[in-house]
Amino acid sequence: MPYKRILLKLSGEALMGDRSHGIDPERLASYANEIKNVVEQGVEVAIVIGGGNIFRGVAGASNGMDRVQGDYMGMLATIINGLALQSALEDADVQTRLQTALKIEAIAEPYIKRRAVRHLEKGRVVIFGAGTGNPFFTTDSAAVLRAIEVDADVILKGTRVDGIYDTDPEKNKDAVKFESISFKDVLQKGLKVMDSTAFTLSKENDLPIVVFDMNTPGNLEQVVAGKHIGTTVN
Repeated sequence: MPYKRILLKLSGEALMGDRSHGIDPERLASYANEIKNVVEQGVEVAIVIGGGNIFRGVAGASNGMDRVQGDYMGMLATIINGLALQSALEDADVQTRLQTALKIEAIAEPYIKRRAVRHLEKGRVVIFGAGTGNPFFTTDSAAVLRAIEVDADVILKGTRVDGIYDTDPEKNKDAVKFESISFKDVLQKGLKVMDSTAFTLSKENDLPIVVFDMNTPGNLEQVVAGKHIGTTVN
């Protein structure tokens, strides 16, 4: 396997399936099975999941809510999603641990790097909730930060689009897909891969990013196996 330890970044919206909000149990079970297939091959899996299907702090702030309060609400949303994914994984007989940047001991461990690494070494899937634990930072930033801390080989960003394009492929049928692209070219072309803080952190730490379609069965397994799926940024 080209990748021994991965950080899988999922958006909260990905859990909605065809719904307008909330969590689609079928999509959740599908993701759990995809992750299980990778774990069974001996790959160590850490996961960061967003909360946009439940609440987004920026959206709350745009409607007059205090941004800090809104961001903390968003962090709690990521914990709800983490609990849902944890339950789905355990239903699929995958051992998990949920660690959160905010202390909430009744349902999750506090984030401790050494403990997280030990769980990964034992084959447990570690889900990181509550982002970085700080307002004004996205779950993209949390994903890169945790990936660096636990020494992941790559960030796999699972989306509903099959890679990075020069324009939005959902709006422009003539959009051109990049098979691979450098960090420098992403910045020069102004392409949206992650928010600027997360992207810069990834670039500075030479941590490659693979953007791929998580909704196509088998894609995650193929990416981890080294097959060229989606777009690689390095």
